[in-house]
Amino acid sequence: MLAFSKETYINRRNILKQKVKSGMIVLFGNNNVPVNYPNNCYKYRQDSSFLYYFGQQREGLIGIIDIDNDCEYLLGDDININDIIWTGYVPSVKELAEEIGVHKTAPINKLGDIIKNHLPISESSPTLHFLPQYRHDIMILLGDVLNVHPLKVNDMASVTLIKSVVDMRAVKSSEEIEEIERALSIGYEMHTTAMKLCRPGVSERYIAGVLSGIAESKGCMESFQTILTMHGEIFHGNPSDAPLEAGRLMLCDAGAETINNYCSDHTRVTPISGKFTSRQRDIYSIVEQCHDLVISLAKPEKKWIDIHLDVCRHMVSCLKDIGLMKGNVDNAVEAGAHALFFPHGLGHMLGMDVHDMEGFGQIHVGFDEDVRPSDQFGTNNLRCGRRIKSGWVLTDEPGIYFIPILINQWKGEKKHQEFICYDKIDNYYDFGGIRIEDDILITDSGCRMLGNKIIPYHISDVEDYINQ
Repeated sequence: MLAFSKETYINRRNILKQKVKSGMIVLFGNNNVPVNYPNNCYKYRQDSSFLYYFGQQREGLIGIIDIDNDCEYLLGDDININDIIWTGYVPSVKELAEEIGVHKTAPINKLGDIIKNHLPISESSPTLHFLPQYRHDIMILLGDVLNVHPLKVNDMASVTLIKSVVDMRAVKSSEEIEEIERALSIGYEMHTTAMKLCRPGVSERYIAGVLSGIAESKGCMESFQTILTMHGEIFHGNPSDAPLEAGRLMLCDAGAETINNYCSDHTRVTPISGKFTSRQRDIYSIVEQCHDLVISLAKPEKKWIDIHLDVCRHMVSCLKDIGLMKGNVDNAVEAGAHALFFPHGLGHMLGMDVHDMEGFGQIHVGFDEDVRPSDQFGTNNLRCGRRIKSGWVLTDEPGIYFIPILINQWKGEKKHQEFICYDKIDNYYDFGGIRIEDDILITDSGCRMLGNKIIPYHISDVEDYINQ
């Protein structure tokens, strides 16, 4: 069943033709991926860009848009009676094509014949446009067709197509926002369940498993593997069998993906004993303020990197107030001293991918000719820096972390000692980390947090909720 109307997909392809202007566009759907033998496969997930323009969830499809001849193809092989016995009836490729307004079909082995007039690809004026590939089976197929080594295929990806797709997918329609908010409602249930389960003795892995089950029970899936850990200083800390310990913090970064493949992404930190200690409260309140500062600052045409740096300056000012940093705030941020505590970026685009379109190369998604990536430690992890636009969905996720290995390295090098109070940080080696993350929609005049219900994140709200 299509996520949106036939007209939505026809209109998207027509706009893409206008942006790319000439040549032939090839968009690859995904194939099933075996786990340990051919008939035991991972849960299927269609390619996001194929879904965006061709809408069909079936595996083994390729969409072609021939701009010069104003025609479109859906390539795929019809299943046979042996397949039907095991999987039930599946519509023919022709029926799938008709559902999305495509009038030509062909089997997969005709791909080379259809695109042959656009080969070889000219670097100065490419007429065959495809996106960077992330699955090796598609890279092998493309390598055969292009007569290049599969690992060289992505060198030939079309920058024109990448930029055109980014321009379109970055701006979410009202129906896409509805899908994202459906994902957020599932994410709300996941996170509030984790908060309620958070108590001494319960294992990290148990809670993460319950969250996965919530997503699966809604007919969807997690938008990424859940991060749930007492070691919040590890950004992508996988849940372990470790039981939660009294007095520590549990960081949960999790999201849901709807049956129509739109994502949510939130992070919450819960005190395992039910109340934040005074030290935890000090750090948490700084992250809370930074999170809310983003909401007040984000608006169209503002550079995301400027908002990131505003947050960094506020963080440094607050860390000075509690004795962990010192010196001039602007100079500290310019030098990158804040990155000891906040060595990642403020957020990323979100949509059909939880890190939306990141596979195209972040230089094309989060940056432009006006704003280029930084090479400074910490700021170099910023996934978006360019001017933000109305209709974009981004994550707002500041954090403060105490990473023992990083602290020891900088302390040994006497790095930024004019800004960092290393003697005070010695008391925080066992702290972990705090991140608060929500999903925001850039509106015509500012931004708003998405979701019909907001997962508790203010200190009093968190404590009240988990102690009900």
